[in-house]
Amino acid sequence: MRPTRVLLASLLGILFSTAAASAEEAAPASEPAATEEVSATSEPEKAPSLPLLGLMVDAGLPDGMNGSLVIRPMSWLRTHVGGSYNMISSGVRAGVALIPFGSGPSLTLEAGHYFDGNANGLAKKFAGPSFKDNALLERIGYDYANAHLGLDFGSQRVTFYIHGGMSFIRANVHNVDSVIQQQAGSSSDTTVSVKQDPIIKAWTPSAKLGLIVYLW
Repeated sequence: MRPTRVLLASLLGILFSTAAASAEEAAPASEPAATEEVSATSEPEKAPSLPLLGLMVDAGLPDGMNGSLVIRPMSWLRTHVGGSYNMISSGVRAGVALIPFGSGPSLTLEAGHYFDGNANGLAKKFAGPSFKDNALLERIGYDYANAHLGLDFGSQRVTFYIHGGMSFIRANVHNVDSVIQQQAGSSSDTTVSVKQDPIIKAWTPSAKLGLIVYLW
C-alpha cells in the first residue's frame, strides 16, 4: 500500500504544479502604471501691438511748421491731419504715409493750404527797417501738395523721419492792379487794368524733418 500512496502523492503534486503554472500563464501581466507626461507647450508669444494715436511735429518748405494728430491703423499705413504756421499766416495740412516695412523707406503724399496773411512784416525782418510795405505782400496765401520719399527711424513709441521730394504750389497774386496804377502815376496817358488776380503755379524741390511720439 505504501508504494501506491507514494505514487498517488506524486501524481497529485504534478497536477497541482501544472495547474498553478497554467494559472500564472493565463493571468494577464500587470502593466506598469503609465505616467502621463503633460507637455508644457507654451503658446507662441504675440508681437506687441503698435500704438494707434500719436502727435507729430515737423518743419520744412513749403510746409512751414506743423503740428498734427497721427493715426496708424496698420504698421505700414499712417495718416495725419493738423495745423501749420509759416511766419506769415496759419494753415492746415493732411496726408498719408506708406511704410512697407513699418520703418525705413517711406512714401508720403500730402496736401495743405495757407490762408492769406500780410508778409510785409517778415520782409522787414530780412530786408531791414528801410523796407517799405508792398501791396503785393499784403495778402500771401497758397495751396500746396507734396510727394516725398524718405526714411523713418523707429516704429514703436518714437519715430524720427527725414522726407524730401517735389511740391506743387498754387498761389493767387493779389493787389496787382493797385500796384500797376500806383507805379503808372497820374501823368501817364496809358491806363492798364488787371481785372482778375494772376495765378502762379510752380513745381519746386521740398524737404522736411519730423518727429512722432505715439501716446496710445
